[in-house]
Amino acid sequence: MHEIPDELITLERSAEQERARLAGLTDDDYDTQLRRWREASAAFHTAVTEHATAAQVSRYELEQAVKKAVRHPEPKDDAAADK
Repeated sequence: MHEIPDELITLERSAEQERARLAGLTDDDYDTQLRRWREASAAFHTAVTEHATAAQVSRYELEQAVKKAVRHPEPKDDAAADK
């Protein structure tokens, strides 16, 4: 998989943040937050589709790579950062 655009990382982080805000909400607050999450998720999926089409890469593989990068980031090498 080629390099993941920062825009896709940002959009997925936003969707994940909106999803996390659902915890503990009920009634109208839950419904309002659910709409926010769905909107953020839709924006992410639209951007993934557009980028995959333009780059001629697998949409599925791109989406999975972005989600992995956001949800399971690789630890930074502190030794390399000190140089």
